[in-house]
Amino acid sequence: MDISKDTIWCVIPAYNNSATVKAVALACQRMVENVLVVDDGSIDADLSGLFQGTGIFVLRHPCNLGKGRAILSAFEHVSSKGGRFMITLDADGQHYPQDLEKFLPLLDEGALIVGCRDFSCENIPAKSRFGRRFSNLWFRLETGRDCADTQSGFRVYPVKYLSCLRLAGRRYDFETEVLTRGVWAGLTIKEVPIKVWYPPAGQRRSSFHPLADNLRISLMHCGLVLRSLAPWPHKRLIPAPETAWAQFLRDPRVFMRSLLWENASPAGLAASAFAGVLLGALPLISSHTLAILYVTSRLHLNKIMALAIQNICMPPLVPVACVELGYYMRHGRWLTDLSWHAVFGHIGARLYDWLLGSLVIAPVLAAISAGLVYVVAARLRSNGKKYAA
Repeated sequence: MDISKDTIWCVIPAYNNSATVKAVALACQRMVENVLVVDDGSIDADLSGLFQGTGIFVLRHPCNLGKGRAILSAFEHVSSKGGRFMITLDADGQHYPQDLEKFLPLLDEGALIVGCRDFSCENIPAKSRFGRRFSNLWFRLETGRDCADTQSGFRVYPVKYLSCLRLAGRRYDFETEVLTRGVWAGLTIKEVPIKVWYPPAGQRRSSFHPLADNLRISLMHCGLVLRSLAPWPHKRLIPAPETAWAQFLRDPRVFMRSLLWENASPAGLAASAFAGVLLGALPLISSHTLAILYVTSRLHLNKIMALAIQNICMPPLVPVACVELGYYMRHGRWLTDLSWHAVFGHIGARLYDWLLGSLVIAPVLAAISAGLVYVVAARLRSNGKKYAA
């Protein structure tokens, strides 16, 4: 692809990063011609004055509107200047501008390029490690794709398609949403290994608010998963690849192999087990298999695992336990008469008891099953790697 250098923009959202933002921006300017700093309502310095005479443009928000809104403001500016690619990185010095050279050869208007941080260096917060794994799992459920670092802010956005995405996130939840909706629209994910620097714990300054921002990100993921479960297709900006049925007709062996290995990581298998047991315990008479197939297809889970593990919910043990608990919740006493007449002579009431009981038993049993599956799968994978070595 023939890409003119003046269509590439480096964008740096900044909020109270006056101690580091200038060095970051000037280092970027040595790599690309166009550098834009978005001052998202900083109160620690006048960034317009700080960059005077450098050739770096500063776009200022009168107050703090959030990182997502800063990126969208930058997009509007870059789009008006005829930019095709927007590379974002953080202003706090966490990212190394020299890594820009790794992104440039991969520029593609049909791809989102994500810088995957090397977490083997010092001072990496435990919450960052957990947050990355947690977010990666959600992304896998929403899109069926893998991305090693869905929380990285060092990325390339294709301007052509970003303008067509309907995005609701305005703070850190924006970076969560844009990846998922981008993949739904047909964009591919490319990954680039990058270095990262974290100061010692006592010297860290971050505009990330653990409670509020984690809540926003979690709510965004919940909304995206619910959208994934909806029966209507996502709007695509790039044509869809070959369908599963076409793949089956072309080569059934490849199709069956893909089913067996679909989302087959320990976390993926655990999520599949959770879905299978959760749905298997509900009173979905004669439709458990259809419900499990639908949910696992929409969330890109391992269908074989979910269908196999649902068998632990077959009558009589789990349904009777749900009926007993539901009856107790309604009447304050246990149902002692489990005769044919007591159960099937009052089928409407028993289904209601089953539903009430399953709302308690199903998530607990599903969580236990998922935990056991994760432990076993992780152990088997670890042993497999050990023997392979």
